[in-house]
Amino acid sequence: MKQAMYYKAEGDAVRCILCPHNCLIKPGKTGLCRVRRNEGGVLYSMNYGRITALNIDPIEKKPLYHFYPGSRILSVGSFGCNLKCSFCQNYSIAHGTPEWVEMSPGDLAGRAEAAGDNLGIAYTYNEPSIWYEYVLDTARLVKEKGLKNVLVTNGYIGSEALGELLPFIDAANIDVKAFSDGFYSSVCSGRLSPVLEAVEAMAGHCHIEVTTLLVEGLNSGPGEIDALARWLAGIDRKIPLHLSRYYPAYHMERPATPLKVLEAAREAAREHLDYVYIGNVPGIDNSTYCPGCGQKLVERGIYRARTLFEGENCSRCGMKADIIL
Repeated sequence: MKQAMYYKAEGDAVRCILCPHNCLIKPGKTGLCRVRRNEGGVLYSMNYGRITALNIDPIEKKPLYHFYPGSRILSVGSFGCNLKCSFCQNYSIAHGTPEWVEMSPGDLAGRAEAAGDNLGIAYTYNEPSIWYEYVLDTARLVKEKGLKNVLVTNGYIGSEALGELLPFIDAANIDVKAFSDGFYSSVCSGRLSPVLEAVEAMAGHCHIEVTTLLVEGLNSGPGEIDALARWLAGIDRKIPLHLSRYYPAYHMERPATPLKVLEAAREAAREHLDYVYIGNVPGIDNSTYCPGCGQKLVERGIYRARTLFEGENCSRCGMKADIIL
């Protein structure tokens, strides 16, 4: 185990301040995330260097549509999570006890460098913020090698810890589960406001995109999507929003979200945002079009992309393309 960062002693217990739960952890116990343990008044990370998933993925799978489209990235995850979403799609590693292999930050960064045609490392699959010490150590090495670091995160992290990590992060997809505290409390065992604060902080330091998984009747209403899109547009209307289709998973058995619900949500969000996409639905056109003239900028299929412009601007109208190449 690796001694953790971001905690303080309170008697023989410790207060973890890595994430907004601020768990008070008694000796021999772990926090809500299951991977930070109090041993003799010292908090340890139990998943440092422990890898449960390692794959080369298309960057579009994160999903990131405006960050080096068509590229590939080494994707890595561990186990544990600091939210308890009823519909968790990676529950076997987020809440289970998966098999793992050990790999040092240097070895992982070296593997990313050695992989051919690879953008860098995406910390994903489970929640990377609770793998904090390992992600921070690895991200430093990855940056030194001239590669990119990507977070795929629920955004449930303390502001101080996020501020220390952000200088090494090039892009992030943040999962905003809903735009209501009620949903976060009843479905995810969390709160909305820390996530919104994290999105705002990341928007000032790296490329960001946002994903919301829509569950009909819980977080899919046009009014809620309108409020989410208005808030995002207040940061920057060019932030891409991915509206993903829910399918039954883990403890949630509600029917899959109808396509018409996603399409209505997309239209509501487009009133405020330039780039809105539907995910988890084969056959949907998720190409990127210029918001100025409608010219197709990036043609997409399932986890593949082809860029149709050069430089930074649309070839037809000259508007900035808002895509990092």
